[in-house]
Amino acid sequence: MSHLVRTTVALAFFAACSAQAADWTDTSLSYRYGTKFAEPYNSNDITKNIVNLSSVSGYKYGKNFFSVDLLMSSELDPSAPGSNSGAHEAYVVYRHTLDFGKIFNKSYAFGPVRGLGATAGFDYNSKTDAGYNSKKRMVVAGPTLMMDVPGFLDISLLALWESNAPYNTFTNQATPRYAYKTHAMLTGAWGIPFNVGIPLSFEGYANFITGKGTNEFGGGTAPETNIDMQIMYDISEAVGTPKNTFKIGIEYQYWKNKFGNPDRTVPGATAKTPMVRAEYHF
Repeated sequence: MSHLVRTTVALAFFAACSAQAADWTDTSLSYRYGTKFAEPYNSNDITKNIVNLSSVSGYKYGKNFFSVDLLMSSELDPSAPGSNSGAHEAYVVYRHTLDFGKIFNKSYAFGPVRGLGATAGFDYNSKTDAGYNSKKRMVVAGPTLMMDVPGFLDISLLALWESNAPYNTFTNQATPRYAYKTHAMLTGAWGIPFNVGIPLSFEGYANFITGKGTNEFGGGTAPETNIDMQIMYDISEAVGTPKNTFKIGIEYQYWKNKFGNPDRTVPGATAKTPMVRAEYHF
């Protein structure tokens, strides 16, 4: 099955699932800022301002998650060769999780597991920069364990079908869309509330991704580790608004072998990035 056909079928499936009436929804607008971002083949510490729109919702048979990041880099990640302005990137993630317990009206709980499900979705990005100009397209699918914790912790083993079609602005050369080898990702996403005299939550995701064969230039790829986690403080009651309206916190991302680039040979391929974060939920 071609990548285009897989993408079309997946999008049709997602659209059908998303049409279900939501039982609950949480939409948020957030901002985060850090000065230690890294990009492959760039040895600089890069400052980024990131605006995000996210929505998570639950319906009769499962839940949907949608997120779009708008990433604005400093001039050390330039938008074009010789430019004094920074690169801009849009990164979109969609995931749909079916809950087998809800579908079949049956409990699949065992040990620390609350339920079983299946997750499918896609990643889509577009970046304007001085080198690679990524146009990533990726479809994902696989089983999910829903763990029995306060809040939520979902662990999935997903197959990834990824392609890219970069454009080099130094050479003005476009690379035809290239599909990597189908590879795997073990991923976890969580949001766990706790209280130490003030209402806090531990939130984030962790992706462990296998190598994806050779890249579009014939080079080898390396396994990736991408962990992004934050401690958030719900300040809503302190500012006179309903619970879970405003949150502030600190965030940290560790990303080794970013996009499959091996950090033993590629400068900037591993990022260790502290950030500050603020969210408005509506």
